[in-house]
Amino acid sequence: MSDYSPLETLIRKQIKANGPMPVSRYMQICLTHPQYGYYLKRDPLGRDGDFVTAPEISQMFGELVGLWAASVWHAMGMPAEVKFIELGPGRGTMMADALRAVKILPAFREAISVHLVEKSPTLRDKQREKLADAAHVEWYEQIEDIPEGPAIILANEFFDALPIHQAVRKETGWHERAIEIDGDDALAFTTAPNPMPRFDVLLPPVVRAAPVGAIFEWRPDNEIITLARRVRDQGGAALIIDYGHLRSDAGETFQAVARHNYTNPLRNAGLADLTAHVDFQALARAAEDVGARAHGPVEQGAFLKSLGIETRAQALMKNADEDSQKLTTAGLARLTGPSPEGMGSLFKVLGISHPAIQTLAALSDQEAKS
Repeated sequence: MSDYSPLETLIRKQIKANGPMPVSRYMQICLTHPQYGYYLKRDPLGRDGDFVTAPEISQMFGELVGLWAASVWHAMGMPAEVKFIELGPGRGTMMADALRAVKILPAFREAISVHLVEKSPTLRDKQREKLADAAHVEWYEQIEDIPEGPAIILANEFFDALPIHQAVRKETGWHERAIEIDGDDALAFTTAPNPMPRFDVLLPPVVRAAPVGAIFEWRPDNEIITLARRVRDQGGAALIIDYGHLRSDAGETFQAVARHNYTNPLRNAGLADLTAHVDFQALARAAEDVGARAHGPVEQGAFLKSLGIETRAQALMKNADEDSQKLTTAGLARLTGPSPEGMGSLFKVLGISHPAIQTLAALSDQEAKS
């Protein structure tokens, strides 16, 4: 019997038939294969899963995001109808907390309808359960399917799971990184034999001077352009929260996580979460190139503190028992504290808006520079 996961067996067959597989294709298959893809058949969140996201750490995260969304609605001129969209909503925890928080703003709550972009049947079931009391919730395969109209869009830990391309600098130029079956019959990294023509012209200036052996990662701009065009053409704003870097640069961040530990991304295909850091400068630049306005990025800790998370924590602890107070204190530290234990500096926040919206709450209006 084979020791390979079912998906690795399929990947090996493809490599044997077609040659080395680009990293982007490997990541896409591992995460979204209709039968064996990581996200399609499981709930990866929580202590019993593979990782924990900010909304699962503390209710404060979703509450503040909800109040941030209400401030955007005011900046939009308080339209009578606005679509409240979340991309990759996990278990629905952030949206549930956001909706609970905005009950204190009945005009905003009345104006919004909830639209969730989720491909996983397993997670859709979790979201239905979490949002059972919410009215006007609809599900979609992709953001393009959501009806037109002004929108406030949330994307927490969405972009990090989009497939990346990798290129390795050699003496002969930049070669796309791929995955082969090596002499020991193991999946291993390799590079395409020929360099990518004129690739260096497309690189950020800081990367052009990278030494031989350097790795550069990038994602296609499709998702961010779709999002940016939506708010540019129909009004509104988007909030992108993810782990990554403020500035484009060389470096490898491709990784796999299973049971809350890092693991080899080339082993057990389909059984571990594959991600890579988000290049926030690239996101901002792509959004601005199509005529939207970028706000930030800023670190998550600064963003949440600006929205008042410390005051909210004090309010939660005021009449709470000792255990609840400890949970709130721990949640505050995890969401706003520095790496490696905290998410406050590793995670960044970027706003994208219609060009008429000149400022967004808790986000710098300075554009990311090349």
